[in-house]
Amino acid sequence: MSTLVLVLVTGVGLGALYFLVASGLSLIYGLMHVLNFAHGVFLTLGAFLGWEVASRIGATGWPAFLLSILVGGLVGTAFATVTELALIRPLYERHIEQVLVTVGLAFAAVALFEGIWGSDPIFITGPAWLDETTTLLGARIPNVYFVLMIAATALLASLVVFLRYTRYGMIIRAGVENRAMVTALGIDVKKSFTLVFAIGGSAAGVGGVLAAHYTGYVSAHLGQTLLIFAFIVTVIGGLGSLSGAAIASVLVAVLQQLANYYLGGTGDLIVVVALAVVLLVRPRGLLGRRPA
Repeated sequence: MSTLVLVLVTGVGLGALYFLVASGLSLIYGLMHVLNFAHGVFLTLGAFLGWEVASRIGATGWPAFLLSILVGGLVGTAFATVTELALIRPLYERHIEQVLVTVGLAFAAVALFEGIWGSDPIFITGPAWLDETTTLLGARIPNVYFVLMIAATALLASLVVFLRYTRYGMIIRAGVENRAMVTALGIDVKKSFTLVFAIGGSAAGVGGVLAAHYTGYVSAHLGQTLLIFAFIVTVIGGLGSLSGAAIASVLVAVLQQLANYYLGGTGDLIVVVALAVVLLVRPRGLLGRRPA
């Protein structure tokens, strides 16, 4: 029983990490119809600079950890904003060009990161509590999973409140439905779309720092590796659906953990099979909209 609890809880924690990465991806596509293949760059850069700040102040406790999260979020926000202004804004409604530009940026950024920090993983340390365990129903759960769950829950709640109950959230949703009408009312929709990209980058930057503490290292390929699973959960949940991405993140991660433990490490294969089944049976995903 304790083993099953361990597998399920760690699966939910891993799903929380997937959601931290996939939320920005889903938000950007759902509101702007941009498939951003450079999203992993925001995550990696946030992880590296968050680690740099923590290491330079020479601390591994909670203040350094929280500061690294703040830095990761700010870096992700800044880089995402620049990306939207310089590369994405001129290419709205030109989807092939968007894909080519973001894929090119992703490859170039990985090469740049390897040139600056090297191609080998850099192992990191954080607050000692993260490496300890908490007993839950007889299972000893690493504490880092609880941090991931708290962060993902806070992110989802914040995004829902922002989109439903704030002025900018309403402008963004209205701009998606009828951009011409919102523009005719004298509202600059472009600024709102830049804000969406910035929010997605911030979530990725924070996710990058937490992913580094989950894996125990930072590397130039950290973001691209997690981006694969982010795309999978985004497609399974339904492109553009935040709630779908949240549900799919947990389902995919729990399925992956169960398969890894009980089926001899076949978690990645099972996840790909699940993706294929969803694409064949329900192409729009669990909570995706029907095509107009």
